[in-house]
Amino acid sequence: MNATQEKLKVQLEQALVAAFGADFAGVDPILVSASNPKFGDYQANVALSLSKKLGKQPRAIAGAIVEKLDVSEICEPPEIAGPGFINLKLKTAYLEAQLNKIQADPRLGVPAAKTPKREIVDFSSPNIAKEMHVGHLRSTIIGDSIARILEFQGHDVLRLNHVGDWGTQFGMLIAYLREVYPDALTTANALDIGDLVSFYRKAKQRFDTDAAFQETARQEVVRLQAGAEDTLHAWKLLCEQSRREFQIIYDLLDVQLIERGESFYNPLLAGVVEDLEKSGLLVENQGAKCVFLEGFTNREGEPLPLIVQKSDGGYNYATTDLASLRYRIQQDEAKRIVYVTDAGQGNHFAQFFQVARKAGWIPDDVELVHVPFGLVLGEDGKKFKTRSGDTVRLRDLLDEAIARANADLKTRLQEEERQETEEFINEVARVVGISAVKYADLSQNRTSNYIFSYDKMLDFKGNTAPYMLYAYARIQGISRKGDINFEELGNNAVLLQHETELALAKYLLQLDEVISSVEQDLLPNRLCEYLYELSKKFNQFYDRNQGVQVLEAEEPQRTSRLVLCDLTARTLKLGLSLLGIQVLERM
Repeated sequence: MNATQEKLKVQLEQALVAAFGADFAGVDPILVSASNPKFGDYQANVALSLSKKLGKQPRAIAGAIVEKLDVSEICEPPEIAGPGFINLKLKTAYLEAQLNKIQADPRLGVPAAKTPKREIVDFSSPNIAKEMHVGHLRSTIIGDSIARILEFQGHDVLRLNHVGDWGTQFGMLIAYLREVYPDALTTANALDIGDLVSFYRKAKQRFDTDAAFQETARQEVVRLQAGAEDTLHAWKLLCEQSRREFQIIYDLLDVQLIERGESFYNPLLAGVVEDLEKSGLLVENQGAKCVFLEGFTNREGEPLPLIVQKSDGGYNYATTDLASLRYRIQQDEAKRIVYVTDAGQGNHFAQFFQVARKAGWIPDDVELVHVPFGLVLGEDGKKFKTRSGDTVRLRDLLDEAIARANADLKTRLQEEERQETEEFINEVARVVGISAVKYADLSQNRTSNYIFSYDKMLDFKGNTAPYMLYAYARIQGISRKGDINFEELGNNAVLLQHETELALAKYLLQLDEVISSVEQDLLPNRLCEYLYELSKKFNQFYDRNQGVQVLEAEEPQRTSRLVLCDLTARTLKLGLSLLGIQVLERM
């Protein structure tokens, strides 16, 4: 109800001027949602803040404001409570009119951004020659949801996958494969991803213990950087092999990305160092070229440098990130750049952001945002691992969620003595399993660690995806049972007569506020909380009417209740889609 709040704010501002003069133009009326529904829907707290300035009691100030306040089209007569709170309760007729208005709106009353921007969301970012694991889960899911919300708001979003596809590890891997499996460097699909990962581990062990192999690996890096045909061909094959495996997971998660790996920025790295040198920021320290940072010190309390060129002439992550940042501002013309990574990289982002600002590369109208997230923990409260202590492969995690959803569905069908096709069972299991994993992650405040539990995330009770999906399917069940086409209900049909209807109506009208807040603070859990509360309010409304009473009610209550059902289903479907979650017509 952003629009409603804005109207009330304007009326309060006008009342302030009418009551106390032009000097009070622009004073914030401090209008907030009421802390308790029994006090109304909104509360203006400005009277308390003006007491000292006006030399009057807050209640007297509130009374003077209310005397000049005209909100009769929107609210019941305002009430003054406590030391001077102005409580505002929305009129039932106003709520009915707002619901009738959004009924015909495919965006359900959510306005698009007034000034759309070019925004980049950098997320997922796996490494070539390694499998995606549980550590990539949060970045991929959170980044996708943020991108979906920004796109829905009308922003021009570039979804970038900053893949680790360059550097010493490729010299190491190519050198090892030349010895043990040369076909992998000349023939596509000679290895599957599991074998490639195994070879990578063995190459790393050899690199760490064999000085001669280290030198061979470094020579391969030199050949790669120089564009040697055979090394470049081998590198491309390894990248393509990994990409195919990544895409299987992205398809399963319904995530769209544009890959721009570290190699994309390789030609720009020398220019980064050169420009930092010209700006006078670069300092040589033990043969390396660095920028010393403010607010960062080592254990001895000395300023900490950010190395942009190593003593051997090589570059590192910071150099690549600086190059990518410049490219995204200058070539992509991004106005907000959002990086979705684990919280452990917070210092890295603070450091290279600082260097870019010092160099004057960040225009005033460009915003840089690091979106940090916590760890995925096992039920023992420790970092999520397999029983053998290995990192959990993301593919295995998703397959397990689907398998458990499948087994749970078959048990329910047996208990209900229902017969369904294998195709139906597999599709429902896929949607429920993937949705459960996504929602369990997104419903947490992303800055916190969370415990991964299949049992909890697949539960049909509580703040879970199955609970939300079931609420949606319940509404579609009403449609099927009554042979109702929700699109043919017509407008101007809502009549709010019971407190469960009013509670549901008010909550339906808060969608715009929630999406606006997520657009700004990039916390998808706020949308999850909203959808969960909406589902609860719908179930309270549904249980009161026993579902059947919706269909068997007399007109005009019947159509009104059906409209409330339809608006709830559409809101759930839209909200869940912004989290990257599909709905099911039947479960």
